[in-house]
Parts: sequence; structure tokens; C-alpha cells
Amino acid sequence: MLDFFTIFSKGGLVLWCFQGVRGPAAACTAPVNALIRSVLLQERGGNNSFNHEALTLKYKLDNQFELVFVVGFQKILTLTYVDKLIDDVHKEFRDKYRNEFQQKGTLGLLNGTFDFKEDFLHLLREAEESSKIRAPTAMKTFEQSVKSQKTVKSMIETRGEKPKEKAKNKKNKGSKKEASGTEAATVPSKAASATKQNPPVATGDREELTKEEILQKNREEFFRKRLKGGEKSNKSPKPETQKEKGKKPRVWELGNSNAKVLDYSSSTTNGNTDTCPTEEYDPYVALGDRDREPGRLYDLEYESDEEEPEEEKVIQNPSQPRAKKGGLGGMFGMLKGLVGSKSLTREDMDSVLEKMKDHLIAKNVAADIAVQLCESVAKKLEGKVMGTFTTVTSTVKQALQESLVQILQPQRRVDMLRDIMDAQRHRRPYVVTFCGVNGVGKSTNLAKISFWLIENGFSVLIAACDTFRAGAVEQLRTHTHRLNALHPPESHGGRTMVQLYEKGYGKDAAGIAMEAILYARNQGFDVVLVDTAGRMQDNAPLMTALAKLIAVNTPDLVLFVGEALVGNEAVDQLVKFNKALADHSMAQTPRLIDGIVLTKFDTIDDKVGAAISMTYITSKPIVFVGTGQTYCDLRSLNAKAVVTALMKA
Repeated sequence: MLDFFTIFSKGGLVLWCFQGVRGPAAACTAPVNALIRSVLLQERGGNNSFNHEALTLKYKLDNQFELVFVVGFQKILTLTYVDKLIDDVHKEFRDKYRNEFQQKGTLGLLNGTFDFKEDFLHLLREAEESSKIRAPTAMKTFEQSVKSQKTVKSMIETRGEKPKEKAKNKKNKGSKKEASGTEAATVPSKAASATKQNPPVATGDREELTKEEILQKNREEFFRKRLKGGEKSNKSPKPETQKEKGKKPRVWELGNSNAKVLDYSSSTTNGNTDTCPTEEYDPYVALGDRDREPGRLYDLEYESDEEEPEEEKVIQNPSQPRAKKGGLGGMFGMLKGLVGSKSLTREDMDSVLEKMKDHLIAKNVAADIAVQLCESVAKKLEGKVMGTFTTVTSTVKQALQESLVQILQPQRRVDMLRDIMDAQRHRRPYVVTFCGVNGVGKSTNLAKISFWLIENGFSVLIAACDTFRAGAVEQLRTHTHRLNALHPPESHGGRTMVQLYEKGYGKDAAGIAMEAILYARNQGFDVVLVDTAGRMQDNAPLMTALAKLIAVNTPDLVLFVGEALVGNEAVDQLVKFNKALADHSMAQTPRLIDGIVLTKFDTIDDKVGAAISMTYITSKPIVFVGTGQTYCDLRSLNAKAVVTALMKA
């Protein structure tokens, strides 16, 4: 049973609506609005179904007349006729009101009356009856199976022989003996040379020979191997030079053989190393670019070369004969192919979309995401009439670029500085939790974000909640020391701008985070950055601990840190992280990932597909992009720059 069926234009004008369940007329408004926000506006039309609360929505786009057909039904129901119904309604509605759409255009939608209820109920009854008529397929009887046609003799197998080759060997026994006799009589010299040149006989040849011939071949191979072994043993071994005991250091051609020259360690006095001079640290080395504006987060830049001309496919109407080359006929034939008077079909776009899909996968976009993107573009363009002097390649490429830009600009934009100032007005610290797999750069990028926040005048407390990895606390302590050297308390009126809250190793991470937030509230810190241990998405105990930390402390922002080097793994990581947070959370509405930090972006050149994969899966924005090793190598995502790099040939 259907809950509703509605037809509306892409401009948002509802043309016709059917309600199958009693209730207010606005019952279908919320699901359709969610479909528009999450799918149609976000260019995620690769799948024609969408789930909203207890409803499943299926939709179809008509790009020629800019219409959307949506049907909604309960998620627990399995309605097999829905796809057929929506296709039939689409065809019937188009055919009935085609002239009105073509003649009046937009005014026809505004002023037209669409009496479609009787037609719809007729199509609905037909679809329901067609689904009931289909009887389940009956199982085959034994007499209808292939096994019943076999004899017992054909199913007997001899050891070491395949069943199909058995009959073949019987047929070829007599012919092989006759052929071998004639060959031996006619060309004895060739047979002798073949036995010398050919090594041991392959298994395929042995199966075609008789048993006597196989035994003879095996004997010849055995004697040949024994003779070779005797010849090798008769050779006198070369006298080996005695090797000197002990290891010798390798001496490179352009290197220095003296190890003392390479020893830069200072000598100890009475075994005490405290008297050795400590390494001097230049704090401005960690800044990188000194000409930057303090506190500003620059956009990600990408320098694109001039676009190379690419081979474009021109639509030609198959019903019209191809013009002959030369003269006016060839010129007018070319113009007819360019003038956009034909609507796009799936066959026109298939070859171009296949190339686009391979190009996206080569640029590190996950394979499933690339397929869904191309499917979404195909649904967006199918049936659309092309403009004048346009080609299939340029049309598909432009539509794909628009879709990618829209995907990289999700619904919610994270503005940390504004949210921190809002938390200051409520006299509480703003809490950010970092999570991700091992080795992606959580601690390093946490230090970069700390530096950016300090330059904007906010004090930061770093909570060392990675109590598992050896050296994690020491790494944060080093970053804290260097950040305090760059921004000493004297420069901020005696106020300590960054401090580390640590409790050592082996402790409960959720408890340490709770104590750090309470300490920050009492000491007046503006921001708390919680560093967590790296964990794989399949590790259930560690994912449970992370869900507990987030559920207990309720941070304002949960950032997933992922590296730009991953391809298909990005999908698996984000899906399983979100699933684990939802499954292990005790709250009714579980807290999931709010944003993404993309690291190691300077190592991938133009293979920027991980940004598309991560944003497409989570529908969450990429808040920060790490582009280097210094504290200033932090950028905000520029969607157009990423798409330019992605579409570069």
C-alpha cells in the first residue's frame, strides 16, 4: 500500500499529489523536503531510493520537462511493483500533458490543471495485479535435470584422469600409434632432434600419449637427469677463498670510509651525559612561511595548466543519412551534428561516462563512489535537450564538475571561531575530539590547529587521551613546549596560551577527557583539544572505548582525521567509524562524525579523490587540510581548486 505519490517540478511547484493514507495533507511534505535537501540538491542521484525515518522514497527525474516523480511507502513493506508503477506513471503523465508543456512552458505549469487521479488509480491497479499474477517458479523434476540423462558408466572416474579426457583418450589410442609409426618411418632425423631439444614433456602431452609411451618418456627423463648430475659432480670445485671473520662496514663510492668522521656525538664525562650541550631549537623554523597574516586560514590553492584539447563526441541523429565529404554537403552535415536539437540518451553518454569513471578512479576516487557519481550525472542529463553547438563530452564534463563542487560543499558548514566565541558567552570551553586510524597524523594536525587558535587569541588545553601508543604523551609535550616558545606568556599579558593535561599511560581515556574539560572550565581555557589513540575500524573494543568517550563527554565537534593517500579504504573507514559510534552509543540519538581533517595533501599531486570519497560518504564538510610539516601548513578546502585538480587530464 502506498503512502503517497507526488509529481512536482524542479522549481518546487507541486503539480499533482495522491495520498493513500488518511492524515493531514502535509504528511508527505517532510519526506519530500528531506529528499530534496539530501539527494537532489546534493547531486546524489546515483541510487533511485531514499530512506527517511519509517518511509522509503523512490523517485524518477524527467530532465526534458524538469519534473520529479516521487512515491513513498512503509520501509517494512516489500512492494515489487513500485518500479513498474513509477515508470508507467511517468510515461502516461508525459504523453497526456506533453503539448501543454511544450506550448506554454513555465506558464503551463503555473496555470495548468492536472486531473490525473483516474489515470493513476488505473495504473496502480494494473501494477498490483501484475505483481500478483507472477507465480513462483517451480523446481525442476529429476527427469528434467541434466543428471538424469547421464549413464552410470559416464560418471565413473579413474584415478588421475579427468572424466572428459577419458573418452578422448580411447578414441585417440589407435590413431596415435599409427601416427607415431608413420612419423618415425618418414622423418627419423626430426624426431631425434626433437627429443634432444624438448625438455620434460608437459602434462597436457602426457594425457594424449598411451601408458607405454608415458613410461618410456619417464625413463628417458630419469636417465638424462642422472647423467647431468654425474657430470656436475665430476667437475672439480673451485677453491674458495677464506673469508675473514667479523663484519666489515660497507664503503660507498662517494662516501667516507672513516667512521670516526661521522661520529658527531659528544663524549661523556665519567659516564654522565648531563654535561653534554643540548640542541638549540629555533622556534621560527616550525613556522615555515613568515610572510603570512597571523591567524588567517588560507584556502587550498592549485595551479592548473591550460586545458588540453580533448576528443569530443558529437551527437548525430541516426535517422538522418551521413553527408558525403567535400562541398557544401560535408559542411552542412557537420553543422547538423553540432546544432543541439536532439535530447540526450543513455547510449550517447555511455562511452563518455565510462571514460569519466576510469578517470575518477585513477585520481583516487573510490570505485563505488565513481560509479554512483557517473550514474547520478546520467540521470541528471538523460532526456535533456542539448544547447546549440555543444557536444556530449563537454556537456557531461560540465555536469560532473557541477556535481563535484556541490558534493564538496555539504549542507552544514563548520565555523570553529564563531562556535568558540558562542561558547565563551556561555562561560564554558569548546571541546573538539580527534579520532581516526593509526598513523594518519592526529597529533601533528592537533598541534597545527592549536597554533591557529592561539594566533586568533584563544587559549588551548590539550588533553593527552592517547594512553596506548608509546611516546604519544611525549610528542604532545614537545609540541606544547614549542608552541609556548612561539607564543610565550609575556606576549599575552602573562596568560599561558597552551597547556598539556596528562595522566600518563594505561588510564581510562574517557575519564582523562572528563577531568581535562573540568580543569579547563575552572582555569578559564577557551578550547579543549582531545587527542585519542589511533584505532582500526574493525577493532570492536577500541571502537567501544571511543564511543564511550564521545557519549560521556559530549564534545562540540568530532573530527575524523584521514589521509589523502587512501582510495577505497576511505569508504570502509568512515562507514565503519560511523556505524561503530552509532552501535556502541548509549544515547537515543548517537553522536557521529561532524567533520573531516584531510592530512598529507602535499604528497598526492593531483590525485585528490579521497576528498570526494570522504565527503560523499558522510555528507560532512572537510574542515581542515594538512599540507606540510610546519605549524602554518594548514588550509581550508577550496572546492573549485580540488575539482580542477580532479578533472585535469
